Amino acid sequence: MSEDRNEMPEPEVDTRRREISSILTSEFQSPSPDQVLENVLENVLLFITSRRDRNAVSLVCKSWCRAEALTRSDLFIGNCYAVSPLRAIQRFKRVRSIVLKGKPRFADFNLMPPNWGAYFTPWVTAMATAYPWLEKVYLKRMFVSDGDLELLAQSFPAFKELVLVCCEGFGTNGLAVIASKCRQLRVLDLIEDEVSDDEVDWISCFPENGTNLESLIFDCIEWPINFEALERLVARSPSLRKLRLNRHVSIEQLYRLMIRAPQLTHLGSGSFSSSDIVAQGDQEPDYVSAFAACKSLVCLSGFREIVPDYLPAIYPIFWVLDSVCDEGLQAVAATCKDLRELRVFPIDAREDSEGPVSEVGLQAISEGCRKLESILYFCQRMTNAAVIAMSKNCPDLVVFRLCIMGRHQPDHVTGEPMDEGFGAIVMNCKKLTRLAISGLLTDKAFSYIGKYGKLVRTLSVAFAGDSDTGLKYVLEGCLKLQKLEIRDSPFGDVALRSGLHHYYNMRFLWMSSCRLSRQGCEEIARAMPRLMVEVIRNENEQDKDSFEILYLYRSLEGPRIDAPEFVTIL
Repeated sequence: MSEDRNEMPEPEVDTRRREISSILTSEFQSPSPDQVLENVLENVLLFITSRRDRNAVSLVCKSWCRAEALTRSDLFIGNCYAVSPLRAIQRFKRVRSIVLKGKPRFADFNLMPPNWGAYFTPWVTAMATAYPWLEKVYLKRMFVSDGDLELLAQSFPAFKELVLVCCEGFGTNGLAVIASKCRQLRVLDLIEDEVSDDEVDWISCFPENGTNLESLIFDCIEWPINFEALERLVARSPSLRKLRLNRHVSIEQLYRLMIRAPQLTHLGSGSFSSSDIVAQGDQEPDYVSAFAACKSLVCLSGFREIVPDYLPAIYPIFWVLDSVCDEGLQAVAATCKDLRELRVFPIDAREDSEGPVSEVGLQAISEGCRKLESILYFCQRMTNAAVIAMSKNCPDLVVFRLCIMGRHQPDHVTGEPMDEGFGAIVMNCKKLTRLAISGLLTDKAFSYIGKYGKLVRTLSVAFAGDSDTGLKYVLEGCLKLQKLEIRDSPFGDVALRSGLHHYYNMRFLWMSSCRLSRQGCEEIARAMPRLMVEVIRNENEQDKDSFEILYLYRSLEGPRIDAPEFVTIL
């Protein structure tokens, strides 16, 4: 789970050990050497939290698989169609936390037809009876209804954390139920969701006698909220550490919240401009003192304009909109020397829009923030020199996502392809696991990735490549690749077949607007029967042999039963 800010504290190990011992005592009447060994193993497993380590343990033998399932409290399912809810609850019986992901990432760019699937309903229905002690639910790109949220609130009396990322289907009615009925709620994070306005004042539904809130994020809500209720909520939430507001919260209101919650570590403001700061004739609040009082602040996001005087109090993570401009990024580079993560989002995501950030801002960040580990950077133009500089100045990069929004954009100074820049990233950043590439790229860039990107697990490709050879370099060279998403690139059946040796090891492959044929996709389906091969056409397309998208993923269950009419599973 990349959103590691949402980690849940482990239950007490002693309590869990006693629970497991009681189960073992009831199941085994007389001790045996095998039982003693299994008891020891289960006590050891209580201290193993990495899901990859646990997966490895479960593959050793049947008894180890059983012991691992019995002691697992955190369940991660990277594709909601990879396994059924019934299979999950039959194997893992003591789950307290679940992470469930639905649609692939390119759905965020409207590349997935509506009503494709990824419904939460069957999952919450199964969990309602199987996991009464559930405390945390993290959903990403799922369809969540108000009824799902109501069932969630009613079924789990100790429920503490709800994180919804890029989800849809619910509204303020559902949020009101969560706020009012989940009395132990610590986290309610709504991140890039599509939330409907049911004209319900959900902010006022939290308990009046104090809350356990530690994180409240609602910057995706598109309408004004009851600020007075929000201010009272913040005041009676002494444990609140993370607060991200929507664009309807003014900077004066932000000031009032900061005064009430100086303990904040993560702060996301609404959008604001200089005209919003102070009404004519009023005295301007002391914003510098307010920021200075928040001595634990480590994350700032959401601001469209950055006042450099505020920056020295703000470090390791910085999320901004691109209206900060290159000058704002230069100010960040000059003051935030401990910066670990930077995300620069576009205000206007159209391909032909004027981008206020460029290679100037990227190079400034690389020179001033040499501890950087993760960057997402949307821009309209870039140079190889700036990307190469980042690879040398920030060798600890784990995530590098450069999104040049115009199609097939070369180095805007030299006119050359961006091959050497991305080649330098995979050569010099030895810890790199996630890479997004764009701009004018030839097969040479893909050869660099296949040769040097040995740790890359997630690769996103847009408008890039010359031929099938480029994709072959990646599929044959990146042996740890788990997620591959490609759009509008010249890759066809030959490239698709080159990954036959690796697809069972991947979570998914997504290809849209490429040069695939129905016959080529059918060949993959015949060669790999345990692989789900979905071909997806536009909703209005009547020709069933025509398709726009290939979505390929592993599944233990076979073809899903909720596929809409425009999806064909080969």
